[in-house]
Amino acid sequence: MINSKRICIYPKDIQLITGRSERYGRRLLQTIRESLNKESHQFITIAEFSEYSGIEIDVVSEYIKD
Repeated sequence: MINSKRICIYPKDIQLITGRSERYGRRLLQTIRESLNKESHQFITIAEFSEYSGIEIDVVSEYIKD
């Protein structure tokens, strides 16, 4: 499943995965939070990002920096 030690995903991770800007990563995380009815201080997990984006969790995990 997840090979990474972290469970949360950050804008910089999304930048590495998508090739888009870090700002895009921040906006995407906010969109995911809204879709999951989370508050702004709550984290998004790698699994939640994977499910939302449609990218397999193993692929996402390869890009996560520890």
